[in-house]
Amino acid sequence: MTQLLRISASLKHAKRILIAMLLIISALGHVVAQRALKITDSEDQHIFTGPEIQSLEDKAGTYSLSDVLSPALNARFRSNATNTPQNYNLKSTYWFRIKIRHDPDSRKNWILEFFDQTIDDITAYLPDENGRYVEHRMGDQLPFKNREYSHKNFELNIANASAYDGTYYFRVKSHQTADAIIVLRSVNRFIQYALDEYFIFGIFYGMVLVFSFYNLMMYLAVRQVQYLYYVLYNLCVGLFEMCVDGIAYQYLWPNAPEWNQYAYGIALYGISIFALQFTRTLLYTHKKAPRLDRFIILVMVLRTVFFAVCFAVDTNWFSYKFVELVPLAVAFYTGIYIYRQGYHPARFFVLGYAFLSIGFIHKLLLMLHVEGLNFGVITYYSLSICFVIEMIFLSFAIGDKVRVLKKRKERAQRQMIQQMKQNEALKDSLNSRLEAEVEERTREVVEQSAIIEAQNQELTQVNTLLQQQKEEILQMNLLLEKDNEVLHTNVVKVTQARVMSAEVDFEEFSKIYPDNDSCFKFLAGMKWGNDTAADHYECRKCGHDHYFHGHAPYSRRCAKCDYDESVISHTIFQNTRIPINKAFYMVFLMYTTKGKISSHKLSEILSIRQGTCWAYASRIKKVMQDRRKEIAASKTGEGWSLLVLDHALETA
Repeated sequence: MTQLLRISASLKHAKRILIAMLLIISALGHVVAQRALKITDSEDQHIFTGPEIQSLEDKAGTYSLSDVLSPALNARFRSNATNTPQNYNLKSTYWFRIKIRHDPDSRKNWILEFFDQTIDDITAYLPDENGRYVEHRMGDQLPFKNREYSHKNFELNIANASAYDGTYYFRVKSHQTADAIIVLRSVNRFIQYALDEYFIFGIFYGMVLVFSFYNLMMYLAVRQVQYLYYVLYNLCVGLFEMCVDGIAYQYLWPNAPEWNQYAYGIALYGISIFALQFTRTLLYTHKKAPRLDRFIILVMVLRTVFFAVCFAVDTNWFSYKFVELVPLAVAFYTGIYIYRQGYHPARFFVLGYAFLSIGFIHKLLLMLHVEGLNFGVITYYSLSICFVIEMIFLSFAIGDKVRVLKKRKERAQRQMIQQMKQNEALKDSLNSRLEAEVEERTREVVEQSAIIEAQNQELTQVNTLLQQQKEEILQMNLLLEKDNEVLHTNVVKVTQARVMSAEVDFEEFSKIYPDNDSCFKFLAGMKWGNDTAADHYECRKCGHDHYFHGHAPYSRRCAKCDYDESVISHTIFQNTRIPINKAFYMVFLMYTTKGKISSHKLSEILSIRQGTCWAYASRIKKVMQDRRKEIAASKTGEGWSLLVLDHALETA
C-alpha cells in the first residue's frame, strides 16, 4: 500500500513537471515566434503586424518596466490574432513590444511612428546596445510642444549606431479604442509622407471651407435656412475630422490638451443635430411626412440628452460613437421615404447618405475586429472620403432643389403672364363697355345738372334768408346770456344773503356749501376779501399788506416775511378735527336753533360721533354766549358769520 502511494505521488510530481515544461515551451515558442525586424536601406518603411508585435494586458495598470522585463510577465506577451492590436478593454493598460535588429551600416536616419493620434498616453522604453532603457512619454494629453517632431502623429528617433537586437516596449493607456499601429520609417520617407498627407488634408479641409463659404453666401442671398444648417453641418464634419486626424490639436489648441478628451464628442453632436435639421428643411418633412418629422425631432431631443449626460457625468462616454448610427439611419430612411413619394431632389440626398453609411459601417466593422476590411491608407481615411462624397452629393441635392424651385417659379411666371393677358383682354372689354355706359351716364348727369343748378339757386336764396335769421338769433342769445349772468349773480347774492340771515333751511344751505372748497372760498372772502382786492390782507407777523398764494388751498403767504396763514386759522374752525363743510353745517344749525339743537340730533344729521358733536357744540355755544350782544346788534346780512371770525381765539 505504501509502495502504491509512493508511485502515485511520483506520477503527480511528474505530471506537474510536464505541465511546467509545456508552459515554458509555450512561452518560449511565443518569444521565438516574434522575429526581429532588420533595418535595411532597401525598405524605407515597415508596418509591424501579426506576430511582429506582441501585447500584454495590465488590468490594474500597475506594471512597471522592471515588472514587464521579469521572466514571469515577459513570458505572458502574446502575438495578436489581428494584424492591428487594440486596447480592447478601455479600463486596462496595454503593453506592446517589437524587436528591431539595428544596422550601423545604414546611411539613413530612422524613426518609429504611432499612426493613431487619439491615444491619451504612450510611454516608450527605447533600448540601447547595453540593454539599458530610455523612457520617453507621448500622447494627446500632453502639450503639443513636447513632441520630437511637429507632426500630428507620434514619432520617436531611434539610435542605429551599433549592431544589436533591441526590444522596444510601449505602455499605452487611452479612454477610447486605439489602434497600436507602429511603423518603422526612414526620415526621408517620413518627410515625403508627411508632405503628401498634409497636402491631402489641405485639399480636404479646403473643400469643407469652400462648400461652407459657398452655402453661407447662398443663405445670405436667398435666406433659406437649409443652407445655414448645411454650413454648420460641414463645419462640424471638418472639426470632427480635425480631432480624429490630430490637426485640431496641432493648430487649434496645442496648449490645451484637455480639449482632446471631448472636442470630438461636441463635433459629433453637431453633426447629428445639424444633419437632421438639414434633412427636415431640405426634404420638407413637416409637410410631406409629419409623423416622420416628429420622430426626427424626438431623435434630436434624445441625442441632446445623451450629449448633456456625457458632458455632465463622464466625457469618456463620447467614445461610444456607434450612437451616431441612429441619426444617420433616420436621415437615410427619411431621404428614401421622401424620394419614393416623388420628390426628385431627394435622390442625391440618398446617394450621399448611402456613401456615408458605407463609411460608418466600415468603421464599425473595423471596431468589431472584422478581418479582411483593412486596405491600408484607404481604410484609415475611408470615412473622410465618404464625407467628401456625401458633401458633393448633398450639394447636388441643394442645387437640384433650387432647380426644381426655379422650374416651379418659371411655370408660375408663365401662368401669371397668361393670366395677365387674359386679364388685359377682359379689361379692354370692360373698358369699352364702361366707356359706353359712362357716355350715357354723362348725358344724364348733364341733364340733371341743369335741374340741380336751378335748385341750387333757390337754396342759395333760402340760405341767405336763414343766415340773416341766424344772426338775429345769435344777437338774441347774447342778450339772453347777459341777462342770465345778471340773474345768476343776483340769485347767488340773494341766496348767500338769505343764508347769512338764517332765512334758509338746511337743504338749501347744503347746496350753497356742498364741499370743502366752497367752504374755504367763503372763509377766504370773509377774512381777506377776494383775490383781486388785496387791501383787506395784513400779515399778522409783520403787518405787510402784499401776499402770495400759500401752500394750502386759499392760504396766503406774506411777501415780506413768508408767513403762511391758512384760511381756517384765527376762526372758529381752527384745530377742528371734523370736515370743514360739516363744521359749517354745525355752526349754521347751532345759530338757527339758537343753540337748542341736541348733540344727538347733530350726530344724526352730520353722521359724526355724538361725543364729538357735543364737544364742538359746546365750543360754539361759548362763542355765541360771548358775542350775544354783537349778534343782537348785528345788521341784516351778517347772521351766523359773526360766529366764524375770532381774532382773539387761542389755539386749543
